[in-house]
Amino acid sequence: MPFGLVQVSPDTGNIGWRYCSGYCYEDTNIIGFSHTHLSGTGWMDLGDIRLMPFTGQVRQEQYRSHFSHADEQSNPGYYSVLLPDYGVKAEMTATPRCAYHRYTFATNTANLLIDLQFGIVPDQKALDMHVIQTEVKVENPRTVSGSMVTKGWAGEKHVNFVIQFKQPIAEVTWLTPSNAMKNQKIVLTFQNNRQDMVLDAKVGISTVDIDGARRNLTTEIPGWHFERVKLAARKQWDRYLAAIQIDGSQMEKETFYTALYHTLVVPNNIADVDGRYRGVDNRVYVSKSKTYYSTFSLWDVHRAVNPLYTILWPERDREIVETMLAHFDASGYLPVWTLWGHENNCMIGNHAIPIIADAYLKGVCKNEIEHAFAAMKISSTVNHPKSQWDLYMTYGYLPADRVKEESVSRTLESAVDDWCVAQMAKLLGRKGDYALFQTRSQFYRNLYDASTGLMRGKTADGKWVTPFDQLKISHAGDVGGDYTEGNAWQYVWQVQQYPYGLIQLMGGDETFAAKLDKLFSMDSKVSGAVTLDVTGMIGQYDQGNEPVHHVAYLYDYAGKSWKTQERVHQIVTTLYDNTPAGLCGNDDCGQMSAWYLFSVLGFYPVNPAAGIYALGTPLLRKATMNLPNGRTFTIETVKQSTNDIYIDHIEFNGKPWFKTYLRNQDIINGGLFKCYMAAKPNFEFGQSAANRPPEE
Repeated sequence: MPFGLVQVSPDTGNIGWRYCSGYCYEDTNIIGFSHTHLSGTGWMDLGDIRLMPFTGQVRQEQYRSHFSHADEQSNPGYYSVLLPDYGVKAEMTATPRCAYHRYTFATNTANLLIDLQFGIVPDQKALDMHVIQTEVKVENPRTVSGSMVTKGWAGEKHVNFVIQFKQPIAEVTWLTPSNAMKNQKIVLTFQNNRQDMVLDAKVGISTVDIDGARRNLTTEIPGWHFERVKLAARKQWDRYLAAIQIDGSQMEKETFYTALYHTLVVPNNIADVDGRYRGVDNRVYVSKSKTYYSTFSLWDVHRAVNPLYTILWPERDREIVETMLAHFDASGYLPVWTLWGHENNCMIGNHAIPIIADAYLKGVCKNEIEHAFAAMKISSTVNHPKSQWDLYMTYGYLPADRVKEESVSRTLESAVDDWCVAQMAKLLGRKGDYALFQTRSQFYRNLYDASTGLMRGKTADGKWVTPFDQLKISHAGDVGGDYTEGNAWQYVWQVQQYPYGLIQLMGGDETFAAKLDKLFSMDSKVSGAVTLDVTGMIGQYDQGNEPVHHVAYLYDYAGKSWKTQERVHQIVTTLYDNTPAGLCGNDDCGQMSAWYLFSVLGFYPVNPAAGIYALGTPLLRKATMNLPNGRTFTIETVKQSTNDIYIDHIEFNGKPWFKTYLRNQDIINGGLFKCYMAAKPNFEFGQSAANRPPEE
């Protein structure tokens, strides 16, 4: 379900980067169906409570079955597949906190493995250490309950479950001793007098306790109506996906709605139906709104996913901000990357800050603004595991010889966050705080090397780091690497808060645009510790990773919007499609997809908290955003084709529109944004400084 805790789906493997989500399309065997999964992340965890239906003798073995994509269906809210090795059709659907399995066997004896050793992990050693403790209890012939505690990317993770069966259990076989304290596996056998069997199983889970899992199950799936649950899931997905209606080809529709789906499978509401949840410190809390979100890949999603929520689902965005403030109250600082409610401190920056600032500056959030500002300020001034503010304030940058890793990226991204804190201070009339964070938001200038025209590592004594390999890729944890999953060419543009300041540093519009041209046209060869995220290369631009996602739109700020139109069209049409390999990099909890959604609609939030969207080029005949206020915002193209990719002129609600940007309020007010397309650029459109996107 949208934002659901349960994400029940097949697993084809569970060890290594290939299986971050448990399923690899190229595989030919399924090893079971677990209930929690990550969505396109760069690391792995979850895969809790694996079920595997099978027939034949019960043995100590890895049960698996071949499968074919021809016998597989995957729709929002429903999955089915044939397992020919056992003659089983497996079907599953979900509610927010529960799963409903239906297995159709060709025999009258059916087996079901319940595996509490399984988990999605980096390697075999991690798997051996993954489970701390498990408990399984066969309560009666139709109910099994239990819990498991694991250790991984999500820290000490508690998963509690209750499984109910429509058919009575005929036999229980323990593959591990029943009194074992971990890694328990049991096989349940079911029988009837017919030549086939339909086995129904409902699974409720909770982060809190078994009672919570039971309450979730009895509340969300009180009966035994698989088709009814499946239909409810489908209707809920239809409501969310209908937020944008498009007119395009079948390929465009499939690509578009798959992307929209991706932005809605995370974050996950981990609160029980009564509002209880297990927080960052593993204590149990109660949410008044009965929501507490996790799976916050904030380094990624702050760029476009949450700005999309503010337009289409502001209530969800408000609940996300409430979660972030609750996290702050429990831990002392805002979340960085949370999973199952726990902080894993992955990636850099304090990018809850742009999301919170965006919500308040747009009016999505109005209450607790003082609380929100306090959380932002403390997280930006008190050292915590992802910050060294003493060094940052002393030098005006993070010295490469003092922080050892990612000094350039961390400085640049912190400056963006600082701009957001400054805007919140301005909104509250806090002049001293505004001046402080406004100054900090300019720290990017301290790492600009005019001799190379790039952002470069600098030591505490003010010297540039040498040797300097402009194309060297470094990544999180790479000692001596000054960048995060990127190089100097990719990170020089990380000044989303002050594009005009960067243009000034580079020598003006022409020099700036020429440097952008070079980025897209130079050789794609890189050096150093190349990560799997540096993919989708066009020159040194790598769409497969997030730091460059705003870069194609920077031409707008130099008065050359037609070049933005060219590059956005190129990226969309060459790096996205409706095939299994339709993304050029891992989706990172929806950010890759959110970039696509904004870009095919024709605009993008360069600064994710400014409420300003730079124009690109709309790639659909028509798209209508159905806004929560009952209004619609429609983007329509005239003469749009594979050749007519340039905007000749625009009419907004019947009046000429000369700007190369939209403000958030322009969209929220609704209307018809009509773009007249052409095969040749209109060099005058957006050239005037008055018509270029403002910085705030």
